[in-house]
Amino acid sequence: MSITSPLSICPISSTSRKLPSSGYFFSPPISRFRSSCITIPSTSLHLSSLSRQRGKRGTVCCSSMPLEQISSPQLQCSLLYSRAYWVTRSLIAWNIDIADGSCYLYASRTAGLVVTEDGIQGHEVKIKLEVENSGLPSNVVEKFPHIRHNRVFRVPTSVDVKSLVKCQLAVASFHSDGQCSNATGLQLPGVIDDLFAYGGPLGAVFTKEAVSLYLWAPTAQAVSAIIYGDSSGGVPLESVQLEEVDGVWSAHGPRNWEGCYYVYEVSVYHPSTLRIETCMANDPYARGLSSDGKRTLLVNLDCDALKPDGWDALADEKPKLSSFSDISIYELHIRDFSASDQTVHPDFHGGYLAFTLQDSAGVLHLKKLAYAGLTHVHLLPTFQFAGVDDEKKWKHVDTDMLATLPPDSDQQQARVTEIQDDDGYNWGYNPVLWGVPKGSYASNPNGSCRTVEFRKMVQALNRIGLRVILDVVYNHLHGSGPLDDYSVLDKVVPGYYLRRNSDGCIENSTCINNTASEHFMVERLILDDLLCWAVDYKVDGFRFDLMGHIMKSTMVKAKNALQSLSKEKNGVDGSTIYIYGEGWDFGEVAKNGRGINASQFNLCGIGIGSFNDRIRDAVLGGSPFGHPLQQGFVTGLSLQPNSHDHGDKTSMDHMLAVSQDYIQVGMAANLRDFVLTNHEGVEVKGSEVLTHDQLPVAYALCPIETINYVSAHDNETLFDIVSMKTPVEISVDERCRINHLATSIVALSQGIPFFHSGDELLRSKSLDRDSYNSGDWFNRLDFSYNTNNWGVGLPPKEKNEKNWPLIKPRLADPSFKPQKRHILAAVENFSNMLRIREEYVSIILVHHQSLGSL
Repeated sequence: MSITSPLSICPISSTSRKLPSSGYFFSPPISRFRSSCITIPSTSLHLSSLSRQRGKRGTVCCSSMPLEQISSPQLQCSLLYSRAYWVTRSLIAWNIDIADGSCYLYASRTAGLVVTEDGIQGHEVKIKLEVENSGLPSNVVEKFPHIRHNRVFRVPTSVDVKSLVKCQLAVASFHSDGQCSNATGLQLPGVIDDLFAYGGPLGAVFTKEAVSLYLWAPTAQAVSAIIYGDSSGGVPLESVQLEEVDGVWSAHGPRNWEGCYYVYEVSVYHPSTLRIETCMANDPYARGLSSDGKRTLLVNLDCDALKPDGWDALADEKPKLSSFSDISIYELHIRDFSASDQTVHPDFHGGYLAFTLQDSAGVLHLKKLAYAGLTHVHLLPTFQFAGVDDEKKWKHVDTDMLATLPPDSDQQQARVTEIQDDDGYNWGYNPVLWGVPKGSYASNPNGSCRTVEFRKMVQALNRIGLRVILDVVYNHLHGSGPLDDYSVLDKVVPGYYLRRNSDGCIENSTCINNTASEHFMVERLILDDLLCWAVDYKVDGFRFDLMGHIMKSTMVKAKNALQSLSKEKNGVDGSTIYIYGEGWDFGEVAKNGRGINASQFNLCGIGIGSFNDRIRDAVLGGSPFGHPLQQGFVTGLSLQPNSHDHGDKTSMDHMLAVSQDYIQVGMAANLRDFVLTNHEGVEVKGSEVLTHDQLPVAYALCPIETINYVSAHDNETLFDIVSMKTPVEISVDERCRINHLATSIVALSQGIPFFHSGDELLRSKSLDRDSYNSGDWFNRLDFSYNTNNWGVGLPPKEKNEKNWPLIKPRLADPSFKPQKRHILAAVENFSNMLRIREEYVSIILVHHQSLGSL
């Protein structure tokens, strides 16, 4: 769903977890208003400035008319868009037909361009462009396939392009009589990559004698580093002007800068405002931050003082991993793990150090799972994200009072949502800086504490037999524009890091501010960040959020870069680092719309895992986007029908039979060439079993490319789905057995089994389908096994209200709530499945080794 209004320039998605509650994003009320993919509500105070620019209040003069037919009033606001693409040093692409007319490029270093009927005024440079009839080169089409049919114009070789990209730029077309027919701004990532792709040092570099700063900002006109002695407030120690060479700005300071803070002051043209802006920005390569996230800490990650005892030798202590096929994954949120654990000291609740307490209920539970065969813990976002104050000035609900309310009351959710943006909870899919541990999980968010404690967490988990996977969110950023406190990359090189549509609006299909890994320095930042986490924090794997929005080539480079790391050179064994992600294919990248993307079908054969939604939907029924009562293989389809209309008995039997085919393929790791006998008695390959939209069910070439699962942090927990879809009259004992059946299918399948934390505890979120901001109350994990958190009130209204009529009677019925004996049995059953899987994998490994010795 997208949110729009009558004055919408570009819609923005409201997809679950990452959007602010308002749903609107604003640029400042300036005389030259430019929308970077924003939606303007009709009551917006910005309308007064818009009306000054656009004439009649409440009207938008920019239209969707064909470009060659824009009228004079529309010409005046045509620079609000960037519909032309400067793709190489010498080529500009623009979807326009100039017939026997002409086309010119304009530049203004002071951002003074204005469109009139006579053309563009306020320029310092005007360059005639020549039509290039041979079209775009193949390498440009490969990188920007969505503009393959655009008209191409050639820039004269005499032009100083490196200087021009620092200016406000526009192109205009003219009829043969000299009348201006069209004008627009330009998108610059192509020419920037052509001229400024860079492989040298970035961020803060420490030597024995000095601290050097390097910032890639080729469109900036000036850059200064403001150095502070403290994390906030105070007078700057100094302001240092950086010098530029080929788009890279640098400065060298004394060694005693270490431990200080800095912020960049960047003077740069910003297409969202049509102005030269002075932006205050963190370093995109920051490795530390102040507690408010507004200053970058000068921290040397190689400093011995930041390493726990034994840190450099951790690679030799890592749990053994003979093959990626041995992996089993447990998805866990850092705060969920200990926020409600009464065996954890309050100072450690919800933080990194809770994992270092050897005798807490949570750690003892993880030890039990590791002993049974679990290999990896996947941590939800741990980088610096928006939505939770690092300084812990949080509001709290009265849990004692909430516990007295009826299980189907709406008062619990009302109290939780009152403070949900001021408490300590959020899943964390609101990226601000990818390369810094989140401060709210540290005991002190200032200084280097977050670095030390993160390392202690990784070390502690490794020492109890569990490798660590990080959830990385490279597909979007939380902030953009020159004024947003959470904007970093878009302040440093505006318009480069974020993917834009044909109008120049930021694409928002991921939910907000899509990034563009097809751009060279975006890809480089992603790769450098991964290497930082792998080498400096010794993590063991990465789960890519919305991986399908990242290019396949980027993922292949990431895999190769990580697996080339060695203990001898880097202190880690890269051959054991596993990567996987969400290979969904949608939005502007669908069907390779922006290049070959990392979707399920495109990834086969390269050893990167993707989530198998086919087995999830077949086991449980329907999909996360369908009717909540749609049943599947384990939830009673045909055999124990609920009140939902699934059709007649013949239809239900057919649906069940098709589901069994999906599950057979999934249990064989979703392999394309796996041969099965389908429900019609015909031998077919996995790739010949088709989904309802006629796509192959199977897409993998080897088992490690398939992540089998039935639940994850998104959507309802497994026990909640089972409780919703099964008939209301069955017993809680039956529901617990169904929960076990579902996890057993995953555990005993080929491929990589993936479990949501609490699957083994019958975990409930009181039927909340999207608990990203539902606080500790709805997300509680109880490792004492006393409760599974069922019936703690109606789930938050925002995402669940339409299902309240179905939810309320279930929560109110005491027979739905499991007892401690059910939870203990579920833990034991789950552990047994892990043991069986581990023993089976070991037998297969020995068998393969014996065959290899023959």
